Amino acid sequence: MALREIRRDRLTGDLVRYERALREQGFARVAGADEAGRGALAGPLVAAAVVLPEGFDPEGIDDSKLLTRNQREAAYARIVAAASFAVAKAEPAAIDHRGLHRSNLALLRRCVRALDPEPQYALTDGFPVSRMPCPSLAIKKGDAVAISVAAASIVAKVTRDRIMVRMHRRYPAFGFNHNMGYGTPEHMEVLDRLGPTPIHRFSFACVGQPLLPGFGRDGDFPTWETDSHESMTP
Repeated sequence: MALREIRRDRLTGDLVRYERALREQGFARVAGADEAGRGALAGPLVAAAVVLPEGFDPEGIDDSKLLTRNQREAAYARIVAAASFAVAKAEPAAIDHRGLHRSNLALLRRCVRALDPEPQYALTDGFPVSRMPCPSLAIKKGDAVAISVAAASIVAKVTRDRIMVRMHRRYPAFGFNHNMGYGTPEHMEVLDRLGPTPIHRFSFACVGQPLLPGFGRDGDFPTWETDSHESMTP
C-alpha cells in the first residue's frame, strides 16, 4: 500500500498501517518521533524516538494526550520493555536562547540519531524535520494515526511528567505535579503573585515580560534560590 493511499484513509482505526506499508517497501526499522511540553510555560521540552518490534500489540497505545496518567504509565512500561527508544530534552534556558521551534527540531533529530541500531525510516508528528539520518515523513496528527509516533508521544510525555512532579517538590506553590508547567488559571495566578522560577521559560511573553502593558502584573517578585547542581534530568 502506498503512503499516499494511507493519507486518504486516516479514519480506519488501523494504527499500524504506516509502519506496515513501510515494512512492505523494505524499511524494517521504522522510528516514530514526537515531543512533549511544547506549549508549557515552565520545565523542559522533551522528545522521544521509538522503534517498535513488528507485531507489537497496539492495545492501549494512542496519542498521549488522550490517555489518563495511569494508562500512559502502563503503556510506557510496555513500550520501554519491548522497543528501542531514545529520549532528549532541552531545558528552559536552552529554549530561551535557541527558540522553541528550533529546539524542537533539534531534539527530534537528536533522538532519531541516537537510536541503535539506526532506523531505516522515521515518522514525525506534524512538521518535517530536516537532516535526519534516514528518510522521513511528517504526518499531520501523527500521534493519533501511527503507532510508533503515538509510542514516542507516550515516552516523551511520561518522561516529562516525572520531571515536573520532581520540580513540584522544589516549587510546590505552582502545582507542577498536576499542571505540568502549562498555563492553567492556577499557574497564572501564582505566576502573577510570586513571579517566575528558574525553570520558567523567560522568552515566553507572559513569563518574562510581566511589566509590559496588558499583562496585568506589577510589584516586586521574590528571588528564588537556585541549586547549582539541579538539573531536570529524566
